[in-house]
Amino acid sequence: MKPLIVLLAVFWVSCLASFIAGHPADYYFCGRLAMGVMLIFAATAHFKFTNGMVLMVPNYIPYKRAVVYITGYIEMLAAIGLLVKTVREPVAWFVIFFLVLLLPANIHAAQNKVNLEKPDICGAGVNYLWFRIPLQVFFIAWVYFFGVMH
Repeated sequence: MKPLIVLLAVFWVSCLASFIAGHPADYYFCGRLAMGVMLIFAATAHFKFTNGMVLMVPNYIPYKRAVVYITGYIEMLAAIGLLVKTVREPVAWFVIFFLVLLLPANIHAAQNKVNLEKPDICGAGVNYLWFRIPLQVFFIAWVYFFGVMH
């Protein structure tokens, strides 16, 4: 829920800031900026809640801690890439692919009731997927609309 709030808040604040500054809002830029900030926000969890993130990684993936750190850095680089005109479309496609790849970790975390921030196994459980999977689809659609369709 927090990433969604960050995404929408940054989008509306950046659009409003453009309007207040007397410029027509560049909705595509505002959408990419919002996704970039959301990715940075999500990336910080990789470093702040590393142990919880490690619990999210499915058992068949080795070097879980390294995977958590690497994916955090990937999210940061992707956030920057979405704002660079010459690479934004391939980066957008990469982010879409990346979001699809993260879905098994979210499913694993829900099945095992992972609480990311604690870290323990007293989280929301499988019912969380009724929110998380549509949210992931929403993020993918957002990146496609603001990053690929530009």
